[in-house]
Amino acid sequence: MKLRRLSYGDTATLTEHLDELRSRLIISLIAVGVAFGVAYAFRDSLLSALRRPLGDHLGTGKLYTFSVAENFMTSFTVCMYAAVAVAIPIIVWQLWAFLAPAFVEKDQKIVARLGIFGTLLFVGGLLFSYYIVLPSAIPFLVDFDSSQYTNLLRARDYYSFVGITSLAVGIVFELPIMILALVRIGVLSSARLRRSWRVGIVACFTLAVLLPGVDPITTTFEAIPLIALYFMSVYLATYFEKRWAAQRAAVAASEVADAG
Repeated sequence: MKLRRLSYGDTATLTEHLDELRSRLIISLIAVGVAFGVAYAFRDSLLSALRRPLGDHLGTGKLYTFSVAENFMTSFTVCMYAAVAVAIPIIVWQLWAFLAPAFVEKDQKIVARLGIFGTLLFVGGLLFSYYIVLPSAIPFLVDFDSSQYTNLLRARDYYSFVGITSLAVGIVFELPIMILALVRIGVLSSARLRRSWRVGIVACFTLAVLLPGVDPITTTFEAIPLIALYFMSVYLATYFEKRWAAQRAAVAASEVADAG
């Protein structure tokens, strides 16, 4: 399996492109497989760590299952999700390596830096969900009207809630990348973002309400970092907008000089 990293302007046949795509898919699948093997080997520690936000709300210390194969399928699914999460940097890198030759070298560096920044934001969202959102939201939801209900926590539903909530928080932590992209293509501007900061705060709270976990505790803890990320996006948009304007001016001046 030989990979040839193409540069901007290099030519390759359709067969070569398909061979490269196949090789990068194989590398991504191998990464997921290795990560799955590690996650499965340490599944007890993984499942225990995911149960930690429950605190002392499990009388037996275990979640419930209600079918013959549910034990296996739940553990298998959790390990697979964990494997994909761990392998995401490799998968994204392989995808980028395949698409990079379509961009000039300067744009390749910009996209690569944004990719690293976006990965760090996503990881930050996962950590924020695990250490802040889930330990606050889960006890509130489990204890809500506890005098009226006996809550038998089903393993499949609990791990699904943890996974979906963590994924959603990780994605919304990509807000700065999304706003920078809109500024870059001209849909938004830093001046408009500064003028509309009240609308931005309302939009952050609205987005927090739409995320998994409809209780006020989860919503509040999800809205706070969104607001912080929004104002960070305004700062980044102001900074990069000036850089992009300077680059356009330099290109325009160079074109005028060449024409003269």
